[in-house]
Amino acid sequence: MGNTIKTVLLLGLLSGILLAFGKLVGGTTGMIFAFFLASAMNFASWFFSDKIVLSMYGAREVSPDDAPELHEIVEKLSKAAEIPKPKVAIVPMDVPNAFATGRDPAHGVVCVTTKIMEILNRDELEGVLAHEIAHIKNRDTLISAVAATMASAIVMLADMARWMMFFGFGRRDDEDNGLAETVGLILMVILAPIAATLIRLAISRSREYKADEVGGIISQKPEALASALKKLELYAKGLPPGVVEAEVKPVTSHMFIVNPFKGEGLAALFSTHPPTEERIRRLLELAEKLFGRVREFFRF
Repeated sequence: MGNTIKTVLLLGLLSGILLAFGKLVGGTTGMIFAFFLASAMNFASWFFSDKIVLSMYGAREVSPDDAPELHEIVEKLSKAAEIPKPKVAIVPMDVPNAFATGRDPAHGVVCVTTKIMEILNRDELEGVLAHEIAHIKNRDTLISAVAATMASAIVMLADMARWMMFFGFGRRDDEDNGLAETVGLILMVILAPIAATLIRLAISRSREYKADEVGGIISQKPEALASALKKLELYAKGLPPGVVEAEVKPVTSHMFIVNPFKGEGLAALFSTHPPTEERIRRLLELAEKLFGRVREFFRF
């Protein structure tokens, strides 16, 4: 419940920034424009997101005959999650990872890379797929689309405002521009895109924690997911330089179960995922809670 409330509050804050920025740039007309711009972008991103991302990675939908084990796991987990069985797709990629897409549970798709199937055992793969099915059950594709497009709309408004100030245009419909309003607009142009990005990333991290929790409950194997996360993190650290950059589009990094791009220090603030060590800790706590005993796990 905590992550859900946090997500709602962050989305509300993002909406407030967007509308306030629109009003500051263009008064009431600007606020209405910002609202309709975000609505149109949200709808397009939500409705076509699955087709766009699957095409972007050359994902191939597979039948039960092509990948019987994957389909068997997905069918079992989707029944446990009480959602329609998602489609199953495979991406030819040397980066071990997985993601989910689709505009709602009735149009869900779970996608794994060829490499992840090579390095994980069945229980670990089941944990990963449970995490992705949790994203579908929680409608995280919609939440991510709303957050990303509102943040994009704020960035677009900031660009428009910079050009308006450069050419000497400003608000005209409500009141004359004053020094305070000009300073406020300059601050919004600088700070609003940064704040929008940080809020969007905070939402993404919150949804990852929630998907870990729900996925652990769905599969009843939170330790297997913890083991998979540890293995994926360690494998990613050993990849040769340039492999991730060549195969993964940064704009989609939030969709993967672990962030393919690593950042430390200040860069971690702009990560789409929470620290893997913390995710593992929470999953092991969930295992203890579910099964009433502490299970041994290697130190990360």
